[in-house]
Amino acid sequence: MDTQNLLNHLVTAVLVIDSGLKPCFANAAAEQLLGTGSHRLSEQALTDIFQLQEVPATILADAVRQGLGLTVNTASLVTFDGQHHTVDLTLIPLENEPGLSLLELRQVDQQRRIHQQLTQDAQQQAAQFLVRNLAHEIKNPLGGLRGAAQLLSRELEDESLKEFTTLIIEQADRMRALVDKLLGPQKPTAHLPHNIHEVAEKVIKLVELSTPANIRVIRDYDPSIPDIDLDADQMQQALLNIVQNAVQALENSGGTITVRTRTSHQVTIGAQRHKLVLMLSVIDDGPGIPPELMDTLFYPMVTGREQGSGLGLSIAHNIARLHGGRIDCDSAPGHTQFVLTLPIKTGK
Repeated sequence: MDTQNLLNHLVTAVLVIDSGLKPCFANAAAEQLLGTGSHRLSEQALTDIFQLQEVPATILADAVRQGLGLTVNTASLVTFDGQHHTVDLTLIPLENEPGLSLLELRQVDQQRRIHQQLTQDAQQQAAQFLVRNLAHEIKNPLGGLRGAAQLLSRELEDESLKEFTTLIIEQADRMRALVDKLLGPQKPTAHLPHNIHEVAEKVIKLVELSTPANIRVIRDYDPSIPDIDLDADQMQQALLNIVQNAVQALENSGGTITVRTRTSHQVTIGAQRHKLVLMLSVIDDGPGIPPELMDTLFYPMVTGREQGSGLGLSIAHNIARLHGGRIDCDSAPGHTQFVLTLPIKTGK
């Protein structure tokens, strides 16, 4: 087996670059990571293909020119098409090829996401357990309060006094509805094959009815994605909650929301590895999510807005869990991305 064929079988992105940061070779994993083919890679400098926030291009070029090695862990890589990745970077000079170095970019997004998801799931389950118990303690006295108000209303002869019992009943019903919304769906429902783009289109059209003129929604779909088994109503609710969050983030400044669909292979969700998954992304170029909210973003009643209920993302997270999937979020000023990952059944 020749060296080039061997490198193309690696899951790690490997490039050979010169001191001008122009690739002389890129393996298949590098093409996939950077979202472009080897022919286009060989025609451009790395600075035109991606940016590394932690490693200025001048440092990388000097290291190649001087034949020095370089290692950077958990660097933020942004490709020309706006994809964000976290990579471990290793630069190794080629002894027999002066002026050339081997650049290895190993994605660590997956490991970080698995760790974050396991932590997030444990925290979410603890929060849901607390909410369920709290809901039980609230709904029992609410039922008694409502029943007592109904009985009292029947005994009252003065109609002017019945408006107070009616008020009690209405407020009890409102609080019960709030508690039910807080709990969200708790059990899996029937899942049938659906085209994810039909679900996305319903959400986008619904949002566009009330979206300000300074906010633009872009569709970036992969039409080859097969139908997915899901509860269409629940998935529409989850996606609607996420897109509405993006709209609210752009209300003051305006901007762009991108709804993107892609597939990915060999992705671990929880403890299970899936051959093929859907990656449904909602991306906005707003101010970003406050860092202090990131760890508790999917908790019930957590919100960064004064008028927010803090239920939308919690419900979306729960719906993703009931579909065997997950939701991830990366946010920085100018770029916030929620990614809903769902398993796709493949033939054996």
